[in-house]
Amino acid sequence: MNTQISNRILVVAAALVLGAGALSITGCDRTSNAANAAPPPPDVEVAVVEQKDIPIDREWIGTLDGMVNAAIKAEVNGYLRTQNYSEGSFVRKGQLLFQIDERPFQASLDQVIGQREQAAAQLAQARAALVQAQAQLLSAEANQRKAQMDEDRYVPLVQQQAITQQDMDNAKQTNESLKAQVGAARAAVETSRAQIAAAQAGLSAAGANVETATVNLGFTRLTSPIDGIVGAATTQVGNLVGPSSNAVTTVSTLDPIKANFTVSEQEYLSLTRNMAALNRLELQLVLSDGTVYGQKGRFSFADRQVTAGTGAIQLTGLFPNPGNTLRPGQYGKVRAAVGFHAGALLVPQRSVNETQGSYMVAVVDPNNTIRIAPVKPGDRVGSKWVIDEGLKPGERVVTDGLFKIRPGAPVNPKGAK
Repeated sequence: MNTQISNRILVVAAALVLGAGALSITGCDRTSNAANAAPPPPDVEVAVVEQKDIPIDREWIGTLDGMVNAAIKAEVNGYLRTQNYSEGSFVRKGQLLFQIDERPFQASLDQVIGQREQAAAQLAQARAALVQAQAQLLSAEANQRKAQMDEDRYVPLVQQQAITQQDMDNAKQTNESLKAQVGAARAAVETSRAQIAAAQAGLSAAGANVETATVNLGFTRLTSPIDGIVGAATTQVGNLVGPSSNAVTTVSTLDPIKANFTVSEQEYLSLTRNMAALNRLELQLVLSDGTVYGQKGRFSFADRQVTAGTGAIQLTGLFPNPGNTLRPGQYGKVRAAVGFHAGALLVPQRSVNETQGSYMVAVVDPNNTIRIAPVKPGDRVGSKWVIDEGLKPGERVVTDGLFKIRPGAPVNPKGAK
């Protein structure tokens, strides 16, 4: 009995072993079939290489500045008495901005005016003295001529003894005395003329002093030399100002407003190869908040020299500024279309990969396999990149799913039109 039970157990165990082996063999076959089945090609996003004519844009960092920036400085020493404008307002040419205490300068002007009148009176006296001296000279010359005639007439008479020798000697003495008077009268005339010259010089000096005092009195009025926007005052009423002081404020002409930007020497040479085109260059201004300024600008001039340290040169553009919205000191980007690229090949920027200075693009060949193509990129246009070498129009490039691919492997392209 025990032997029969033992034999049955052995038979069941053997059956279980055989069944397990069969199941193991079946499972191995299924695993092998699954491993031998090829996985589906990965999905990748692609874009078609586009060919079209595009403008060549350049963009530079610019700084805005007033067309004219007039620094208002004191030309005379004095205390500011009044401020006659509102800071940040528009002022006209000749408008009073500050008044320096004018009383000391008015007193100086009154004093030199008095000195000029005194010099004029001295000149008038010298001229009157000259007239009197000239009259005395004429009288002395007439008397001397009469005495000379008497002396000449007495010579034959004394020889004829018609008159005495005493009469002859008296005539000679009278003639000599009158000659001396003529000499004195001539000296008085010359003295009067010298006095007139001195009085005229004094009058000229006094007139110059009056002009200087008048100008200094005018300098007490600090006025705007231009129409423009006036800035904040750098000093306060009651402070002492003078020629050695800083500017009390600044007035700027803002319409049009200048945009100064720096370009490299190579860019400058490229731009100036066609000066007529450069003068017609249309500029855009992108403000610091990213908005594009509504007014178009134009090229104005290039600075006189290239900066030796940076190899760059400053260019200036002019933008209309109605309402004086733009102000000096603002930053922005100056943008311009500097050329035209015919038949440019464009691909999305995300399709171009850079590795150690080399650029590559994954191309999907007509049989939907991957080919890695080295390319030479050019300018960037928005979200796309111009490819100068390495691609042809109509080719498909991978834009998304690059981590799924390898050269020569099949892919399932999606997104190309």
